[in-house]
Order: sequence, then C-alpha cells, then structure tokens
Amino acid sequence: MILETVRPLTYDDVRHVGRYFREGIPVVMDLTAVADDEAEQFVDFAAGLIYGRRGDMERLSPKVFLLVPAGTAVTAPR
Repeated sequence: MILETVRPLTYDDVRHVGRYFREGIPVVMDLTAVADDEAEQFVDFAAGLIYGRRGDMERLSPKVFLLVPAGTAVTAPR
C-alpha cells in the first residue's frame, strides 16, 4: 500500500495533502515543523477534507495525523 507523508513548512503546502487524499492515498500529516496556529489551520482543512470526502482522521501524536480516504484500510505492520 502506498502511504504519503507530508511535512508542511507553510500553509501553501496544504495542496499536497489534498492532492494525495483525493487520489485515494492515505496521508500522514506531520505538523511538527509549523507553529501551533498554523497547525490548527491544517487540522481544520483536513477535517473539512475528510468530512467532504467521507474519510477518516486519526491523531498519531500531538501534531501528527493520519488521513484515510473512504474505502481504504490502513493496518499496522506485524
């Protein structure tokens, strides 16, 4: 399975998250390099994206999120 990790530096990088997600690729959105106020904007964008596309979002750590498109299953390696 393909899984993309996006580590944005500015809000302009949000387009990468949306592009992968729309293509049906799960995205790990790592916000550790951005300020808290910008991280909130990314989370708001991701929440709208998963709501509109019927996906799912899971917090992996305080500033790292997994976005899973509808119809996609992500399982942990054994």
